[in-house]
Amino acid sequence: MGTLSGLPLTLSPAASAALADLVRVSRLLGGDPGLVLHGGGNTSLKAATTDLTGSTVETLFVKASGHDLATIDEAGFAPLRLARLREILPPVVVPDDLLINELRCALLRADAPDPSVESLLHALLPQPAVLHSHADSLLAVTNTPRGREQLAELFGDRVILLEYAMPGPDLVAACHAAWNTAGGTQTEGIVVLGHGLFTVGETPDEAYRRHIDLVAEAAGLLQAAAPRDPLATAASMPPADPLAVARLRQRLSRAAGHPLVVTSHHDGEVASFIGNDNLLTASQRGPLTPDHVIWTKRSPMIGTDVDAFVRAEDAYFARHAARRTGTLARLDGAPRVVLDHSLGMLTAGRTARESLRAADIYRHTLRAIDQAETLGGYQPVEEEHVFDLEYWSLQQAKLSRTDSYRPLSGQVAVVTGAASGIGRACAVSLLESGASVVGWDVSPSVRDTLSSPEWLGLAVDVTDSAAVAAAIQRGVEAFGGVDILVVAAGIFPTSANLGEMSMQAWRRAMAVNVDAVADLYGQIHPFLAAGTPYGRVVLIASKNVAAPGPGAAAYSSSKAAVTQLTRVAALEWAPHGIRVNMIHPDAVFDTGLWTPELLEARAEHYGMTVEQYKRRNLLSTEVTSKAVGDLTVSVAGPAFAATTGAQIPIDGGNERVI
Repeated sequence: MGTLSGLPLTLSPAASAALADLVRVSRLLGGDPGLVLHGGGNTSLKAATTDLTGSTVETLFVKASGHDLATIDEAGFAPLRLARLREILPPVVVPDDLLINELRCALLRADAPDPSVESLLHALLPQPAVLHSHADSLLAVTNTPRGREQLAELFGDRVILLEYAMPGPDLVAACHAAWNTAGGTQTEGIVVLGHGLFTVGETPDEAYRRHIDLVAEAAGLLQAAAPRDPLATAASMPPADPLAVARLRQRLSRAAGHPLVVTSHHDGEVASFIGNDNLLTASQRGPLTPDHVIWTKRSPMIGTDVDAFVRAEDAYFARHAARRTGTLARLDGAPRVVLDHSLGMLTAGRTARESLRAADIYRHTLRAIDQAETLGGYQPVEEEHVFDLEYWSLQQAKLSRTDSYRPLSGQVAVVTGAASGIGRACAVSLLESGASVVGWDVSPSVRDTLSSPEWLGLAVDVTDSAAVAAAIQRGVEAFGGVDILVVAAGIFPTSANLGEMSMQAWRRAMAVNVDAVADLYGQIHPFLAAGTPYGRVVLIASKNVAAPGPGAAAYSSSKAAVTQLTRVAALEWAPHGIRVNMIHPDAVFDTGLWTPELLEARAEHYGMTVEQYKRRNLLSTEVTSKAVGDLTVSVAGPAFAATTGAQIPIDGGNERVI
């Protein structure tokens, strides 16, 4: 017997092995995007456990909400008292607003994550192992006029076929009636039209084999109808006009009522679908399964008329809200998928992670629609079911669990000089505040400087105008626009007094610190003007602007010049709503510029220890890269919404500046 980690329970060796098998099989299921996308499946196991008193407790281990089957472990399965779950099966009806409470009351661990809302269905089916997926091939077949008939011919009495029912109590009631009528030892599973496949088995492996076999048979039916994949044969579309994408993103964000990250897709598969008017028409009939609606909305927007789409969403809401009792909060009417002949496919979300999730789901939808059309026509679940699931409180709770709102969520920042030092610190602070960040640096290491779906690192020489234009376009493809520009790239030439300084070093400092910024401002201005909620620029300048030092003529002059340039930008761009502000750091010693040897030498020159030298300012405080990054976020945030042209020191207090 072994103790289950974190639980006052023990499992027999056989039960412990079965739970390990469930983890392994769940990962196999979750690792196939044709079966499970972004948490869209469930698995469970019924096993006997022993509690602290020595009593046997029949336990249902079911995937917890929010866990990904592809990476799940034992801790991702919520343990519930099976006897209690069976007490609240039909004919008992558990209202939606009590379901989560009832499931939590059945848990064997107080701090366990919320069980899947389909836990009652897993408890209903008598076999020990249950696996559930939204298999693409089955959805493609079921979303056709003869889908049910064809699957009945294909599967016979091995599978129970059910019309679509809402997950939760409605689906439990439908499955309860069907299983009591037709379930038996020969039954391998249940297909819910427009929803997915449940397979059962004495072991997780048996349930998995049945699952894969049934899905493969449905795929064979599709292959016979369409032996090749026409969507894979088209040439890619040319990249979209980045400014058109940025301006559309601005309109989408305004329709949503909050900033959205937008990702562009223009490969051959997308081009082929968009080029087929029949497929575009079919896409308007609804999602592949209502479970996708919280990520993709009920249908994509065709073209770029956001106002027309919102009006259609308003009409959709009005048609169905009247069926519901009580007040129903209106969800935003902005699309999450856009299909356009010039722009390709655009997907939108509150974050880049959500935008990419919508893209993954809709790519599978493109293929399934194409397959369904060859099998008699794409005919998804009725609109009223889509609406009911979109506005289902438990579905909205799933969405809210992924919503970690932060001040800059949905906004896009470009940071130059982002591979190290202050630039990297600014990028980190922006990411921590919720922004999606495009980091530029001349060093190729910028690509891997940070790891996040919200990060795109690009190797860019800011003195190369063509490379800057290409980097802006690449960033817009990834995230949809530019709301915040942080100019942190710069060089500090070797210290030299006038008369000793090389003009080559002077010109290089001016080229990187001033000329490149002037070119960048000219290129990025239209994107900032299309920013949401407005464009912002934060220049990382220097204390040397106000208080230059000997031996730093090139650096001090270039920083003064770029500060003046940025003040002009503040004047010129104010009518476009763009806020432009400057930060003047000093004595930021945790950067690559300051080696331990250099710090030792400078401290010795002043007769100080290194720690004393670092705090050689009025406040006796150390100025760190993180402090500059955090100030940058503040300046880019709502606190400075009414400020432009400001110059803000971050130097611990300098007598010469004050």
